[in-house]
Amino acid sequence: MDYSFCGNSGLQLPKISLGLWHNFGEVDDFANARKMILHAFDNGITHFDLANNYGPPPGSAESNFGKILSSDLKAYRDHLIISSKAGHEMWSGPYGDGASRKSLMASINQSLKRTGLEYFDIFYSHRYDYQTPIEETMQALIDIVKQGKALYIGLSKYPAKEAEKAYEILAEQHVPCLVYQDKYNMFHRFPEEEHFDLNEEQGVGFVAFSPLAQGLLTDKYLNGIPENSRAANVHGFLKKEDVTIEIINKVEELNQIAKKRGQTLAEMALAWVLNHKGVTSVIVGTSSVGQLDDNLGVLKNSSFTEEELHDISKII
Repeated sequence: MDYSFCGNSGLQLPKISLGLWHNFGEVDDFANARKMILHAFDNGITHFDLANNYGPPPGSAESNFGKILSSDLKAYRDHLIISSKAGHEMWSGPYGDGASRKSLMASINQSLKRTGLEYFDIFYSHRYDYQTPIEETMQALIDIVKQGKALYIGLSKYPAKEAEKAYEILAEQHVPCLVYQDKYNMFHRFPEEEHFDLNEEQGVGFVAFSPLAQGLLTDKYLNGIPENSRAANVHGFLKKEDVTIEIINKVEELNQIAKKRGQTLAEMALAWVLNHKGVTSVIVGTSSVGQLDDNLGVLKNSSFTEEELHDISKII
């Protein structure tokens, strides 16, 4: 495994991180989840990414991770970077959603209890909350660090203007933002418009999620929608109607380039994300050990020729 320093900090993150958004909840196979987490750790993946609402049901991914941590990885706590988040709806009522001080403080306390941890290595504001003053949200995050409930602060899915203001508030209180997390893949390139430049200027790392567009950037859908795929899963965010003919045609062209490189399409899509100088780590979501191994294969070939990048750019 290769590791990179996150922004201007002394913390290194593995190039590949494991996300527990899907396949680690109560509705999923616990034994399979355990195998994936342990296999990830055995292969140098030290960063495990959670959120309070991951499941389903919400909270169950944290609970399951806590069980695996307690039974198998407790002795390796200081080898792990464990992150969680709060900001999306977690429980009913006015305090289970958003980024108020009340919501964030209650959320991190619940998350620590579910995982059995004393602290998170990284705690994120999961989204920008337009109804809560940004000063209130940032002060809550600052206090979370000063109370020892998290070592570092991260932001996720913030508009660039609000992210810049948040970075300034955090830096003034000597709790600089460690990392910014957002969706980034061949089909979703929005962070290139503003966030990468801002993060470089502010010394903030970038962690990409959904690098495979929830499976679209693999060969999984070239011949239809498999029964066990995310598009066929009623609990997932990827819907059958998202798998359009136009998308599949692009995927087929990309797959041909990947074959010439001696890679799977998944490996090439991950390599493309990691090729951007602003990316610190890529979060992968897997449903099996075999799929995880496929993703880890990217480390064997993550560079591109100018011609390859040009051809990929034309397709996407």
